[in-house]
Amino acid sequence: MSKSVHTLGTLLQQFFTHYLQDQRNVSGCTIEGYRDTFRLFLSFMHELLKKRPAELSLNDLDADTVLAFLNHLEKQRGNSPRTRNTRLAAIRSFVHFVSFKNPAQLAKCEQILAIPVKRFEKPLVGFVEREQMDAILNAPDLDTWSGRRDHALFMTMYNTGARVSELIGMSVSDLTVSPKASVTILGKGRKLRTVPLWPATAKTLKQWLTDATPAPNSPLFPNRSGQRMSRTGVSKRLALAASLAATAFPALAQRRITPHVIRHSTAMHLLQSGVDITVIALWLGHESPATTHGYIEADITMKERAMQSIAPKTGKPMSFKADDELLGFLNSL
Repeated sequence: MSKSVHTLGTLLQQFFTHYLQDQRNVSGCTIEGYRDTFRLFLSFMHELLKKRPAELSLNDLDADTVLAFLNHLEKQRGNSPRTRNTRLAAIRSFVHFVSFKNPAQLAKCEQILAIPVKRFEKPLVGFVEREQMDAILNAPDLDTWSGRRDHALFMTMYNTGARVSELIGMSVSDLTVSPKASVTILGKGRKLRTVPLWPATAKTLKQWLTDATPAPNSPLFPNRSGQRMSRTGVSKRLALAASLAATAFPALAQRRITPHVIRHSTAMHLLQSGVDITVIALWLGHESPATTHGYIEADITMKERAMQSIAPKTGKPMSFKADDELLGFLNSL
């Protein structure tokens, strides 16, 4: 084995090109997430060790450095424990790769792999009410190109409950308008799912395609340059629509409305409409229906209905009358 194989930079390149892409064929979203993690990690190691990333060796990668990086994420960058755990998962995946490529580093790899994920309180699912959702959908200015795009984007976002990465990854060819309107979504783990479109959504998208006239392989929701929108771009356009809707619903001004909140809202509204939870799991692309059970916990209205269904009936309760002296004595205790 050549010496270059043992350098951190060479192994990191092999990890991304040969392992993640060629061998595991992971999605583009996974590649981007891992890439962002190592950009941060290499910059941190540069500041800590005063070495350029190209000069780093495997000896510089140890458990203490990883722990210091994780602490940096939370304390200096203000990241949540969930984000911290996501970054740790990316590093763990690389360290697993290193342990097979360079067994001499196995002991150090095991120390890094032993770093536990941080537990955290899982907040209740946040969602918007249907009237508020309608106000957000109707907020874009339909007299402008960006307003018509945003309206179609938000309608699709709410209809499908798609993740923001799934939305910006949609192409025109993923849309079927007849005989039954639907959209094919490439989700986590490269899993495809087809979600039916409501008549209002289908009508909006048909009009949008007529207005935009894009090619089949073009993004369904492009930016001004004709390229795919960024996550930040989608979030900003949604925040703008929510601020406009807040004139009718002031409560929206006190909240941060994100694409993930709209995804939660889709699930909650389906659940409140009586849609089976396993269907909602398929609708959202959840790997397990257990993930979808969190929406039940968040719906106070459903809890109230359940409470009313088991509440004791009004009226004088029946009392037990003993027909034996001994039973009467026991009953009086």
